[in-house]
Amino acid sequence: MENRGSDNSKIILAALAGAAIGVAIGYFLNSDKKDKILNDLKVGASKLKDDLSEKFNDLKETTI
Repeated sequence: MENRGSDNSKIILAALAGAAIGVAIGYFLNSDKKDKILNDLKVGASKLKDDLSEKFNDLKETTI
């Protein structure tokens, strides 16, 4: 029976998280700044990719 309380808590938490994500997506889609936000995300993702690639190459060079 103790498992049911834990399961119910997880379900409620998942529902709240889903609702929060839905609100965030709705806000984003209605935002006037969505193009700027998307551009910032693209720039950040590109920088992260470049940084990870550089770290991977450094690691590869030190192990050879």
